[in-house]
Amino acid sequence: MNSKNIELSLVNELDNSKAHDVVTINVSKITSEMMSMIIATGNSTRHVRSVSMAITEFAKNQDIKVIGIEGQNSGEWVLIDLGDTVVHVMLSETRKLYDLEKLWSQPKSAS
Repeated sequence: MNSKNIELSLVNELDNSKAHDVVTINVSKITSEMMSMIIATGNSTRHVRSVSMAITEFAKNQDIKVIGIEGQNSGEWVLIDLGDTVVHVMLSETRKLYDLEKLWSQPKSAS
C-alpha cells in the first residue's frame, strides 16, 4: 500500500471511529521526518483513547509499522507515529490550544 492509500485508509478508519474535523496536511516540504500529518478530534478522553486504539489496530492489521504512541494514558492528545504519516487525535480544547493546522501549514520564513 502506498503512502496516499495508507493516508486515505487512515482517514476512513477515523471516520468509522466517529472522530470529527479530520484534516490531512502534506508536510513533506517542511520536514523530512514524515510525509503527512492527520489531525482528528475526539469527544472525550475515552473517545480519544478509543479512536487511537482503533487506528493502532488498523495499522497493525494492514502491516503498517507503528513506530510509537504517545499520550494514550491522558487521552487529551494521542500521537501515533506510523513513519511517513503521523496521526494526532485530540480533544477539541487541546486542538485549539496547539493549532497544529496553522503551525504546520505555514511556510518556513527565510532567515
